[in-house]
Amino acid sequence: MTEYFEIHERDGMARLGELRLADPVSTPARADDVLADAGSLWAGDRSVPEGDESALTVLPHRGFPAGTREPVRESFRVDHPNVEFPSAAVISAADPAAAVAETDANVDAYVLSDATGFVGHGSAFVDAIVGVKEAIPADTALVLSGVSTPVNVATLAYAGVDLVDGSLARVKGSQGKYLTNEGEHFLEDLEELPCACPACAVPRGEFTREDCEAHNLNALEAELRRVRHRIRRGRLRDYIEGQARHDQWLTATFRVFDERWSHVERHAPVIRESEITAASEDTLERAEIKRFADRVSTRYRCRFDAPLVLVPCSATKPYSDSRSHRQFHDAIGWRGHVVSVTSPIGVVPQELETTYPAQHYDSVVTGRWSCDETEFVAEVLRRYLEDNEYPRVIAHVPEDYGPIVERVEDDLEVPIDYTCEDHPTTDASLERLSEALSGEETYSKREREHNTVRAIADYQFGSDTWADAGEAAGDRLFGEDVDLRTNGRYPKLQAWDGPAGDEGTQLATMVPQYGVLSLTLAGAERWVDSDVATRTVEIDGFVPQGSVLAPGVVDADDSIRVGDEVVIEGPRAFAVGRAEMHGREMAESTRGIAVSVRHVEER
Repeated sequence: MTEYFEIHERDGMARLGELRLADPVSTPARADDVLADAGSLWAGDRSVPEGDESALTVLPHRGFPAGTREPVRESFRVDHPNVEFPSAAVISAADPAAAVAETDANVDAYVLSDATGFVGHGSAFVDAIVGVKEAIPADTALVLSGVSTPVNVATLAYAGVDLVDGSLARVKGSQGKYLTNEGEHFLEDLEELPCACPACAVPRGEFTREDCEAHNLNALEAELRRVRHRIRRGRLRDYIEGQARHDQWLTATFRVFDERWSHVERHAPVIRESEITAASEDTLERAEIKRFADRVSTRYRCRFDAPLVLVPCSATKPYSDSRSHRQFHDAIGWRGHVVSVTSPIGVVPQELETTYPAQHYDSVVTGRWSCDETEFVAEVLRRYLEDNEYPRVIAHVPEDYGPIVERVEDDLEVPIDYTCEDHPTTDASLERLSEALSGEETYSKREREHNTVRAIADYQFGSDTWADAGEAAGDRLFGEDVDLRTNGRYPKLQAWDGPAGDEGTQLATMVPQYGVLSLTLAGAERWVDSDVATRTVEIDGFVPQGSVLAPGVVDADDSIRVGDEVVIEGPRAFAVGRAEMHGREMAESTRGIAVSVRHVEER
């Protein structure tokens, strides 16, 4: 619980926040000038400091270095006092839950005393950070002291660290080590200073170790500004996939994070405007990519009684806007169900081509698939075909896609017709594709639109409970008891129960930027009545206007992710909106916007 720290924006685990001091500090930040240490209890008793709003006061503490045995930590644990000024408590990453549980203090930040013991080791760092993040309140700041450099601070911020200091950068400068965001260099090895900061403006021969200290702090500050900019754009992960390559433990760190699915996925938004840059095979492990592949494989259900037509993706997003896909559609003529095969997404049914991240990525095209790409996409396609039955399967894909489709064909023993000659858009190939579908019935525009809103509902509102029962969310929301009508032009469809207008009831609207559904109050009521209570926010006795702030949240489903459509229920109101925090954060936070409300009804 915090009074003086507030999170404004999120980019996965990274946060853009504000330390609300007399002079506010935007985080992630270097906090040297605003940290006030009340002193170590190892040196003697310390009285509770007076403190004020000009600094973040680190309360009297006993810091345990890495490797301290549990009996020692237990014997000398500190019970931090409650204070009415910005404060931070010192805890150990070895046992954060016990340290937090045994104090009644409502501090604004936690400082890890043993950071030097795990920073520099990928798995140990991830273990420590995940353990601490699970233990401390979600709305408090995390401080790491004595470990930050220009090369590692982006990864620290990616992990959720909010405040660092410049002590290590200073020490390295005093040792004649010149720091950049690519690593460190001995001064004597530099014929020219690769920086234009004020400290580096002196001639090379006059550059001293004091100047080196100043430069190192400038480089750290510059990297923090770059990190904050990346968080605002939602592009920090793209940055560290390249920047972290300069130090092996940093690359290991984000790869180990990718293996901690439950922690990373909780913080990954379900929608966002920023594009994913698929520039390396590490992109295949991103939570957003794996989540999309998993939902398509488990939640989505094909409702078309038509052959499956596998086609390659396109550089243009959504795919149907591309020239190649327009040619495919002309040949297919709505006689087959189009599913695009792509790296790093996997497979994309035509109904989900606008759904994040299917229209929000750009990949490096070489004409050759790596072994990891082939294995990933083939596995997603295999799972998709296991869960969806088609009368026939047609592969209209170029030669480089062949190993993927052939692997699945062999594994599932599903006969596949190949219609591509040389290139998918040649006249001969398109003619073969059209001939392969001769005799097939054309499905209507009405069927396409109805199946689109139902498929998006499957993906967006489905749950493991429904999937296990073999029930699709789209059939629950727009089932047989609904006289489903669609209004508007794709991809701005509206779903109505009955005719559009006064005689009908609007249930949802398709949001083309993200390819998801925004529910009306009537749609939200159907969702709540569908016997599966998911993504519900319980609020106190008030009627929200515009947004629900975190202090007003009584409880929230743990399954809620940033960007999710959520139902808001309270003694005085029923509402629907979009989540700005994940569920646990809503329930624990004392500051910030929990939900942006779209429609509200007073009870």
